[in-house]
Amino acid sequence: MLKKDGNNALRGLDERSGEIFRRIVESYLGNGEPLGSRSLSRLLPISLSPASIRNVMSDLEDLGLIYSPHISAGRLPTQQGLRFFVDAFMQVGDLSQDERREIERQMRPDGRDVPVENALTGATQMLSSLSRGAGLVITTKSDTLLKHIEFVRLSPEKALAVLVGDKDEVENRIISLPAGVTASQLAAAANFLNAHLSGLTLSEARGRIDRLKETIRSELDQLSRDLVERGLAIWSGAEEDGKPARLIVRGRSNLLDGLEGEEDIERLRLLFDDLEKKESLSDILNLAEGGQGVRIFIGSENTLFSLSGSSLIVAPYRDSEERIVGAVGVIGPTRLNYSRIVPMVDYTAQLISKLAGKI
Repeated sequence: MLKKDGNNALRGLDERSGEIFRRIVESYLGNGEPLGSRSLSRLLPISLSPASIRNVMSDLEDLGLIYSPHISAGRLPTQQGLRFFVDAFMQVGDLSQDERREIERQMRPDGRDVPVENALTGATQMLSSLSRGAGLVITTKSDTLLKHIEFVRLSPEKALAVLVGDKDEVENRIISLPAGVTASQLAAAANFLNAHLSGLTLSEARGRIDRLKETIRSELDQLSRDLVERGLAIWSGAEEDGKPARLIVRGRSNLLDGLEGEEDIERLRLLFDDLEKKESLSDILNLAEGGQGVRIFIGSENTLFSLSGSSLIVAPYRDSEERIVGAVGVIGPTRLNYSRIVPMVDYTAQLISKLAGKI
C-alpha cells in the first residue's frame, strides 16, 4: 500500500509501489507503450498477482503519477510522474572513457582544438545522433561589460539611453519616458545603474537588478524606478536590433519518429514555431542560467514549449571569466532517455566552455 504523508504523499511510496512505478516509467521511456498488470507480474522480482498490481496502480493513479490512456489499457506516467521519477528514482551515471572520447571526436574530428563555431555545430549533430531528440546550441556575442549609463532627454516623452562599454563602444537607444519625469529623476536612475551595474554584463545586470528590488524601492521614487527598468530592458532586447543570439538545431527529423495522428503533428508544429521565435533564444538562456549544471524541464514545466509538451535538457557554457555566454542541450518528447542524455549534455557544455575560454 501507499503511505499517505500529509503534505507530501509522493514521499510515501513503499518498496512494492516504487518498483511497480519504476517499471511503468522505464517501459514508457524504452518503447512508449503502456504497461499492464499481466506484463508487470512477469517482470517484477517479487510474486504479485495481476489483481494486487492493479490495486497498487490504482493508488498510483490517485497520486497523479500514472494514468490509463484507454479503458482496460496499461498505464503510462503523467508529467508529474516523470518529474517524480527523475527526482527520486533516476540514477545519472558518469560517461565511460569511450563515450567521452566519442563526444570529443565528433566535436574535434582531427583531435585538435577547432573554432568554437565548428565545435558548436559538431555538438548539435552529436547530441541529436545520441538522443531521440534534436540537439541545440544557443550562442551569443560576448556580453559587453557596462562602464557607464546615461539618460539624455530628447522631448517630454522621449530620452536617449546611452550605454558605454568597457572597450569604449557606445550604444544609443531611444526610450519612452514615464509621464512627468524630471531631470533629477533621470540623473538618479542613471546614478543608481552606474553605482550597482558597472563592470557587469547585461545578463549579470538583469540578475543584479532582480536581487536589488528592495534597495531600488528604498532609494528611488516610482518614476526613477520605472526608468531603471526601462533602461535595462531596452538593452536586454538587443536581439531585436540585428544582434541576435544564434540558435543551431540539428536532428529535427528525429522528432518525426513515432508520430501518431494529427495531435502529435500539431504538437510538433507548435514546437518548430517556438524554435523560430527570436524571444525563445533568450528564454532558453534564462532557463539555463537559473541553476547550476544541467537542468531538466518536462512538458508543461517549461513554459517556453508547454504547448508542444516537449522536454528540454539544457546546460550553460561559459567564457574564460566564467560568464555564461550560451547554452547547449537536447529538446524532444517527454520520452527522452534522461539518465543517458544528462551526462552527455553536461560533458558537452564543459568541452565548449574550455574552447570558449581560450578565445
